[in-house]
Amino acid sequence: MVEQLKKLIKKYFAHFTYFYVHLRHRIFVALGISVLVGLLDGFGLAMFFPLLEMVSGSESVSGDGLGGLDFLITGFTSIGVEINLVSVLIIIASFFVLKGIAKFVEQYYNVVTQQYFIRKLRYESVDKLGKMKYKKFVMSDVGRIQNTLSGEVGRVSQAYRSYFQAVQALVLVIVYIALAVVADPQFAILVVIGGGLSNFVYNRIYKKTKETSKNITTGGHEFQGLLIQFVAFYKYFKATGLIDSYSQKLKSAIDYIEHNTKKIGLYASILTATREPLVITVVILVIIVQVSFFSQSVGAIILSLMFFYRSLNSLMQMQTHWNGFLNMSGALSNTTSFLQELVANQEPQGKEVLSAFNKSLSVESVFFSYADSKAILKNLTLTISKNETVAFVGPSGSGKTTLVNLLAGLMPIETGHFFIDDRSISTLNRKSYQQRIGYITQEPVIFSDTIYNNVTFWDKDTPQNRDRFWRALQLASLEDFVHELPKQENALLGNNGVLVSGGQKQRLSIARELYKNVDILIMDEATSALDSETERIIQDNIEALKGKYTILIVAHRLSTVKQADKIVVLDKGEIVATGDYHTLIDESDVFKRMVSLQEI
Repeated sequence: MVEQLKKLIKKYFAHFTYFYVHLRHRIFVALGISVLVGLLDGFGLAMFFPLLEMVSGSESVSGDGLGGLDFLITGFTSIGVEINLVSVLIIIASFFVLKGIAKFVEQYYNVVTQQYFIRKLRYESVDKLGKMKYKKFVMSDVGRIQNTLSGEVGRVSQAYRSYFQAVQALVLVIVYIALAVVADPQFAILVVIGGGLSNFVYNRIYKKTKETSKNITTGGHEFQGLLIQFVAFYKYFKATGLIDSYSQKLKSAIDYIEHNTKKIGLYASILTATREPLVITVVILVIIVQVSFFSQSVGAIILSLMFFYRSLNSLMQMQTHWNGFLNMSGALSNTTSFLQELVANQEPQGKEVLSAFNKSLSVESVFFSYADSKAILKNLTLTISKNETVAFVGPSGSGKTTLVNLLAGLMPIETGHFFIDDRSISTLNRKSYQQRIGYITQEPVIFSDTIYNNVTFWDKDTPQNRDRFWRALQLASLEDFVHELPKQENALLGNNGVLVSGGQKQRLSIARELYKNVDILIMDEATSALDSETERIIQDNIEALKGKYTILIVAHRLSTVKQADKIVVLDKGEIVATGDYHTLIDESDVFKRMVSLQEI
């Protein structure tokens, strides 16, 4: 029985359950306010009938026209309120003033709840993305990640708003039906029939809308992926004359989104245009049925008709909002599955915190591969001592960068062991270890901000931090360059550091890592894209740091690793030789051949 109930809830209340998980009691507060709005509106409308009796010349107000709602007259009379023209007008005004206040509270509470929901959803997405396994991240669709965290989350917010507008409209339908049942039970039957027929009319539109919404989400993923590449490779497109061809791919993605958005608009327009005519048609049919088949006078059914019109109008609003929700349902499905994937691919974290790196890094019998591909690293065993400078060399595809990524804690150990100061990485809090690492790549990471913020990573501007900042610039041979700038440390660097040279960007990257007070410096092809003079300057900087940090260098140019304490030669994922430069020249044919090819 319990399992059947769970299946029923999952099938028919999946969206409500999703929102409830995020919002909890806030949902029921919002619905409770909606009930109050409906009741106050209904009571205010009901009190027009005593007013009509007075206007028609009746000497007393019986409340008979109110049917089961005559308790309103009885209730006011019992507390000493004399039912006359003035008091009825005051009561009507009071009900509608209270309704206005409740409506204000309802709408503002909806705004607050919606913002809470979207903030929580964004926080959850960012937190889980930050904890995602790096291996899974590099194999993910970047366009989907970008689109989900930007456009799709906004569409989920709209889905939430439309969903609860539909639910609140449904609440009003129920309230008006309840009032109608109290006033005239026959009315309830007609509402069910009218509502059922209108839903039958709109079901096909709902289905088409849901399908089209998924198409918009898919198109958004593709567009964001293409856009990311358009910005990243802009220089290449311009230089090779391919920008128009690639722009056409972007335009095709835009056209696809536009086509499906127009279809959504068509369905929404049909609903909007047909809503009121359908309401009026049903009201006319109700009048005919009430008068012709139930022999009631028009006057006797006015209250029922008012509630009926109110409920049918709310029903049409519910249908419109529900269609609006379906417009965004593709985003909701995508975001839900995206978060589920993030949860399923969270990086495991041990409990031990590494406060400092003191002894060595050691890998034993390690294998690694991507998905179902062949092994990239095979049976690697290696020990790196603290403050040792180790270079990794080998032909392209030999596994150099993958090994360094593994040593940085980015890649999982599939087979074998990785020890940091004799402690397995599986028992360590990985983040505490990675905070001891400075990582410098071939393409330096430069933010569109000031030099100070780039080096300090937006650390507070305090005297102590300024001293660290200038010390880091000195170690990276940037101090004189920054002093010569008009705004010095407050100089802007432009998008991806466009306002400074390649060598300066690389030295800024080095300065950032040194500012962090790290133990391990990883330099992955950090100088391979630079000219010889700039490379020499940066190489001198690295030489000055030797013995102060554990330095791991991935290099194609063997001239940059001559002074390394140890050189590890890789080929096809295996370590084929280890030693200093001169030892390898004498003992390793592979290394000797590499040196010969580069004419060092």
